[in-house]
Amino acid sequence: MDNAGSHAGPGTGTATGSDPDTGTGFGTAGAPGTSTGTNVTMKANTRMHLSTGGPPAAAPAPPLAIRLALPVDAPAIAAVHLASRQATMPYLPPQRRTHDEVTRWVREIVLPQCHTVVAARGAEVLGYASVRGELLDQLYLRPDVLRAGIGSRLLAAARRHRPAGLSLHVFQLNTQARAFYAHHGFRVVATDDGSGNMENLPQLTLRWTPTTAPVPPRGTP
Repeated sequence: MDNAGSHAGPGTGTATGSDPDTGTGFGTAGAPGTSTGTNVTMKANTRMHLSTGGPPAAAPAPPLAIRLALPVDAPAIAAVHLASRQATMPYLPPQRRTHDEVTRWVREIVLPQCHTVVAARGAEVLGYASVRGELLDQLYLRPDVLRAGIGSRLLAAARRHRPAGLSLHVFQLNTQARAFYAHHGFRVVATDDGSGNMENLPQLTLRWTPTTAPVPPRGTP
């Protein structure tokens, strides 16, 4: 399951070719499809196949990597942030920040203040997550890569960074994100009326704390 698109952070050729084989057989010494007079006949299944001359097969896509975000990633992170919020949270007020403004916010605020990782396929950034202290401040995916396991991998990276536990804020209306985090063990620990966020929307505070197995007493098998 991977419905992660966003939460309440501030801020988502066909190969063509013709077949030249017409089914025409060739005799031993004559024109195509004729007998030579020695009663040699064609075998019905004799065919000549010619090369289609089509384009070479496309190279396989690079593997997905979760890596630390770099300042050069800021424009791509901003694009993911804006696209995700627009696609997955239609109840938000109209976006007032331009791409350049969000890029500057990512470069000057998010990256210096947060531990930020991106999900990248080659040079293409598909999503990102930012952790500030024990707060999962941002987790956004490009809308066209939802439900592909990428959000789960970003969340796993955030957990590795803060193995003692994570908290986050999510809008009450964001049912997809709430289901995603509930699936991954987050539980509601607080609610508010939205007066403390820019969007003035009620939100929930969720918390994940790892479970630890009890240590068996000495002498037990």
